[in-house]
Amino acid sequence: MTEIRTPRLLLRRWLPDDDLGPLAEIQGDPAVMRLVGDGAPRSLDESAEDIERWEEEWDDEGFGLFAVELLGSGELAGAVGLFVPDAPARVAGHIGIQWRLARQFWGQGYASEAAQATLEFALQDRGIDRVVAAAAPDDASSMKVLHKLGMTPTGEDGGLRLYAIDLTEFEG
Repeated sequence: MTEIRTPRLLLRRWLPDDDLGPLAEIQGDPAVMRLVGDGAPRSLDESAEDIERWEEEWDDEGFGLFAVELLGSGELAGAVGLFVPDAPARVAGHIGIQWRLARQFWGQGYASEAAQATLEFALQDRGIDRVVAAAAPDDASSMKVLHKLGMTPTGEDGGLRLYAIDLTEFEG
């Protein structure tokens, strides 16, 4: 089982019986989901499908979205990880990074901490040399995380700002 420990977080594979309720609560929050996918909150069934899809990606690709757990409390804080986006066109088919955290964990550095560990995992454990990301122009928080990670703007597509990082130059 793939696990990564950071000073405050455990990034791990999904435990559907334990994680479904908390993930559904996170993904049911319109503020959390407004910039993810179509922007709609997800139901319990949709969250179950997400966990199933993410676990299949782990099995098929060797990477996926991690469950992000707080080390101190064991509480599920959200999801972060690697995926292969199908849009926008300029990043489709490349390996991307994304995250979503429960609102009560915003502004505490958890997204940066988890994303940094994910990029280190991509390079060191999976040999991935480039990762992309897309952010809505009004998503200042995500763009701040992308800049902290050392990702550089590469243009725009589909109304999103695109970023990339060459992990061979990554200073994790």
